[in-house]
Amino acid sequence: MDKATLIGLILGIGAILGGQVLEGGSIHSIMQATAALIVLGGTFGAVFVSFSFDGVMDAFKGVKIALKEPSHDPHQMIAQITGYANKARKEGILSLEKEIKNVEDPFLKKALTMAVDGIEPHAIRDAMEMELGYLDEHGKTSSKVFKAAGGYAPTIGILGAVLGLIHVMENLNDPSKLGSGIATAFVATVYGVGSANLLFLPIASKLELRHRGEMILKELTLEGVVAVSTGENPRLIEEKLNAFLTEKQKSLNATESKK
Repeated sequence: MDKATLIGLILGIGAILGGQVLEGGSIHSIMQATAALIVLGGTFGAVFVSFSFDGVMDAFKGVKIALKEPSHDPHQMIAQITGYANKARKEGILSLEKEIKNVEDPFLKKALTMAVDGIEPHAIRDAMEMELGYLDEHGKTSSKVFKAAGGYAPTIGILGAVLGLIHVMENLNDPSKLGSGIATAFVATVYGVGSANLLFLPIASKLELRHRGEMILKELTLEGVVAVSTGENPRLIEEKLNAFLTEKQKSLNATESKK
């Protein structure tokens, strides 16, 4: 699991619950099923209205992406492309045809196939950049879903508060029901604001970060395949692709190279 996500969830939720206890309140007092139903049901109802069914379901599946460390390894991709460059320089670009069937990344496989087929480098770049554009647009949907949920939740929380106050006003002649009604009203607001700022918006930001990492890897892949197709020096290709890495990734790569 991603350490930053885990620490953030524990720290954020723990601080709120801990503050409630320190103020002399009870955690049980903010555990209101009615408020949760109003806020979560209303929020996700609005989300389903705003997006397609498949888009929302893909966003829910994408939560595990936010909770886990990214699986893509740019160092491995650089090493793989550099290996192709060395092979192509020694045996020719057609020698990579045998390597294509072992490539698991669909984007790399498509670009490499075009290179082996003798398509001009500029044509490969144009075609794959168009695909990158579509991948970028579709990949942003999951983060947009949670960003929208983060916008709806506080408003739905206010709606829940109003419903709770209506219930209170209807029972002014019965003091025994006033406490629960007011509690539901305020807890709905807490749920709305809390879920937006502790869950929905942070997940949207993390999904954006993960997506950008994947796009950078694909940009790196495209640059590498185009360089291989033009017959550039493998060492130059490696240096060019290292420019896509962060400073920490570069230092890690240098450390591993020394070993």
